[in-house]
Amino acid sequence: MPLSRHTGQIPESTWTLSFREMTEPWKGAVGCLGVAVFFAMTIGIISWQALEQPPEEWVLRGRDAGMLWERGRGALLLRALPAGRPVLAIAVGSVPATEPPPPRDRCWHDGGQFCYSWEEDAELRLSLEPPAAPGTECYGVRWSPLRPDVTLKDCFSMANVSWYGGPSIRAQRWPLNGAESPAQPLVSGDLSTNPDGFGPVLERYFLGSTGVTVTVAPDVSLLLSLESQQQFCLEMPAGREEPLQYQLCDLVPSERGKRQAPALVEPLELSITLSPYASVTSVLFLRSLQGGEAAGYWLSRQPRPGSSSIPLLTTWKGQLCARLNVTSEAALGWYLARARRLQQVLGATYVAFEGVEGNSFLEQDVPAPAELVGDGYTEVLAAALATLGNGTIISAGTRSSHLPLFVQMSPLRSDWSHAGLKGLIPSVLHYSLLGYNFLVPDAVGGSMAGATPGDPELFVRWLQIVTFLPVMAFGTPPWLCCDAWVVNLTRQCIQRHRDFVVPLLLKYTEEWQNLGYPIFRPAWWLSPTDPVAFTIEDEFLIGDEVLVAPITEKGQTWRDIYLPGEGHLWLDTNTARVFDGGTTLRNYSASLAEVPVFVKTS
Repeated sequence: MPLSRHTGQIPESTWTLSFREMTEPWKGAVGCLGVAVFFAMTIGIISWQALEQPPEEWVLRGRDAGMLWERGRGALLLRALPAGRPVLAIAVGSVPATEPPPPRDRCWHDGGQFCYSWEEDAELRLSLEPPAAPGTECYGVRWSPLRPDVTLKDCFSMANVSWYGGPSIRAQRWPLNGAESPAQPLVSGDLSTNPDGFGPVLERYFLGSTGVTVTVAPDVSLLLSLESQQQFCLEMPAGREEPLQYQLCDLVPSERGKRQAPALVEPLELSITLSPYASVTSVLFLRSLQGGEAAGYWLSRQPRPGSSSIPLLTTWKGQLCARLNVTSEAALGWYLARARRLQQVLGATYVAFEGVEGNSFLEQDVPAPAELVGDGYTEVLAAALATLGNGTIISAGTRSSHLPLFVQMSPLRSDWSHAGLKGLIPSVLHYSLLGYNFLVPDAVGGSMAGATPGDPELFVRWLQIVTFLPVMAFGTPPWLCCDAWVVNLTRQCIQRHRDFVVPLLLKYTEEWQNLGYPIFRPAWWLSPTDPVAFTIEDEFLIGDEVLVAPITEKGQTWRDIYLPGEGHLWLDTNTARVFDGGTTLRNYSASLAEVPVFVKTS
């Protein structure tokens, strides 16, 4: 029966009585209506939340920039203020992407931090850090796992950002966007024995074309992967309950500090090559095991209680070897004394040390002493070798760019690929950006067997590049591979190196020592806002005044040349023609005997 509607207050008894008198069909109808109303309200609330909640939420603001959380894909965003210009996007892994941080975080502080915890997964802590240099603003990012099986992984987008720095690789790219590498420890290595690994020069520093830097502390053990044209990722090794942490800065800090430069190499001087390895069958190693203090001269496994140390043996150049213990002052003193004595007896001007790179403990999955974690071995040994004088050449560099050392570049293939000639300029730019300006390039023509060994054209184009580098190295004399005109061209290049290049390098060495600016600079150094300049990998500047644009394609006698620096004028040293900066010269002629070189006149 229908319920009567009273104009006054409805007595509870009347409602109850009437409800009891309802038939079963009416009871079902009212129940369905209630369920429908419930679902309608639920859907309305969800729709309201989706419409009202913005896709991005500020979680930490600084003075010049701020961090946001993007709900849709679970990403951290760095935006410049006040306009909100995108600077960086970081896709985070192993946390629920759709779960947004709350309006208020869990840090009880003054607003300089943001904390959020995904229960049973990970905890995120963002913090405003003291500025690395005036005019910069930095943020600390720290992820902590809340259970052992969580893999922490942050990926930095390459969309609209060109990235530089990090590790050297076999076929070097400039920028890193074109590189590909599986996840592996961010530690220097020997590309001749592990071509798919990271090379001998490595810094935990990445620079983006938007002006952002990513820096990882040396004591943080992590893996790096490079996904071509997509992203690069930092992640913690599986099963390690350690935090993933790094620092972001929204402007590039100007590195200042005491830097020392080595003396530029004089021609036809004797050099000797040493290494920190000793074959287990050598007299030197066997004598050291006969007891006493010398037994501690080699890296050893951590001994068990009550047992003696056992040398950590590794394979180097096909032989089973022990490696010098750089944590022992006695071992370092003994090794350096032998090197000085040998140098004096032979009258060698330069001493080259190979085998400096790599982590022997990591290679064998053995716990390392605290001072040798990551690239600690390379750093400690480089500091010791620098005491031998500024004629010292080492095969690796990490956190040692301030030392008066030459760094030997990795061997290149004798061909036109990125593993050969095309990789030379990207490697020079990479080394110099990381502070290793005094580099020794591979021998002209490449020292590794390639597709075109003994190619006179390859030899000439290679020669034209190294003419403008600190050192000109030859493995094969030009008279053995080429015609007489190439021999004459080689003489001209050596003379140009002495008269023009060396004074230029000495001039910009002072700027590097005082300001930290690289000597060999990319095109974007003078055109920092031109996206065209971000991906140019076959030109380089010496300081701000000389542009070198060689030919790196087989058979070509022309190329496009980008002249950076809008508002400047560039003089072609071959033709004396003057061109405007900020422009591209299309199909510019360069015969086999010529290398396009421009000098900035204003």
